[in-house]
Amino acid sequence: MEVNQRAIDLIKKWEGFRATAYRDPVGILTIGYGTTAAAGVGIDPKPGMTITEAEAEIYLMRAVEKFADQIRPMIKVPVNENEFGALVSLAYNIGPGAFEKSTLLRKLNAGDRQGAADQFSVWRMAGGKVLKGLENRRAEERGLFLMPVAARPQAPAPDTPAAPAKNAAPAAALVAAAVIGAVLYFVFGG
Repeated sequence: MEVNQRAIDLIKKWEGFRATAYRDPVGILTIGYGTTAAAGVGIDPKPGMTITEAEAEIYLMRAVEKFADQIRPMIKVPVNENEFGALVSLAYNIGPGAFEKSTLLRKLNAGDRQGAADQFSVWRMAGGKVLKGLENRRAEERGLFLMPVAARPQAPAPDTPAAPAKNAAPAAALVAAAVIGAVLYFVFGG
């Protein structure tokens, strides 16, 4: 399962783009969309370092793919794309190691989806303090986790001929008769 655009947008929104390296709330050097050296995606932020938004997106996608690959085998039950995206967003923020040890994952794997959803709010602290931004992010991740995936219409298989429309012949005959009638009306001055 791939990470959907809703999850990518959620991560980008809550991480925010910062072109210049900064220290996060617990003092870790961070750059771009929340990328740290610990992500292991090819960048080691240093004080004063700058990157472009395009570069930040590359590191973001590398990290998202890496974390998705790391948590995918930890999930032992089928999940939909919104559930998976919310789980990746959480792992992106707390790290795959913390995710693996979480009660959220344990509840999900036990089949308790509602219990798993309720566990998002547990991850609202950084540096021993509750952060309003983390509370809001967890609420949005929980919302994505619980959001049903819209059914997509299925296109007919390429070798399957389209079924003819019901009553296509009578409808076509009525249209043809109307067109002929209109032409005759204008030609002969009705």
